[in-house]
Amino acid sequence: MSEKTNKNNGNHDYREPKFYNIWRRIFLFLVTHVFYMIRFKLVYRLEVQGRENIPKDNNFLIAANHLSTLDPPLVCAVMNRGVAYMAKKELFDNIFLRWWLNWLGAFAVDREHVSVSTMKTVKAIKKTNWVLGIFPQGTRQLDGEIKNLTKGFASIAKSNKCGILPIGITGTEVAKRLPFSGKIIVKIGKVIPYSDNLDEMIEKWGQSIQDLTGFKYIPNM
Repeated sequence: MSEKTNKNNGNHDYREPKFYNIWRRIFLFLVTHVFYMIRFKLVYRLEVQGRENIPKDNNFLIAANHLSTLDPPLVCAVMNRGVAYMAKKELFDNIFLRWWLNWLGAFAVDREHVSVSTMKTVKAIKKTNWVLGIFPQGTRQLDGEIKNLTKGFASIAKSNKCGILPIGITGTEVAKRLPFSGKIIVKIGKVIPYSDNLDEMIEKWGQSIQDLTGFKYIPNM
């Protein structure tokens, strides 16, 4: 299935490796490293810890906690590489958002049912120099707790035999505009190896994010 076919049938859950080309990488770099990074450093006094924990290959997926719309470009800027995010399919209904998300390398996902095309896209990303990015909480959570985790990220790690890189974010939940008025801290943890036990991987991620952010991890009941 080609990108052209996706546009014609309205589906955006499948991407071929060639979708993640040099032009999208340049576009992503300009957005995250020029536009956003200036804001992160000038307004939020960005601090990054744990860069040494980032693997050299792409046999892993990124799983960060989610506080605001600043989080996706923030992770891309910190990683200094292409990060392809899963985005809820409803966002692709808006023509401008669809264009924007396509150029940023995102692809659609149905939160209720992960399609075969979505899984194929995950495998396609592994054939590129990009890496998959996921927010296991599914949506933004602002109460200082890590809860209501989806199992999808652990399932993807298991099926693709890849590790999970936990990234803890604090400080993006409060919008700031004045220079040096905010403080963002990004802590990158050690890779969680994939396992056949989904609950074990989810538990390790939750505990890791709790250690990285200071937020309380509340396991799913």
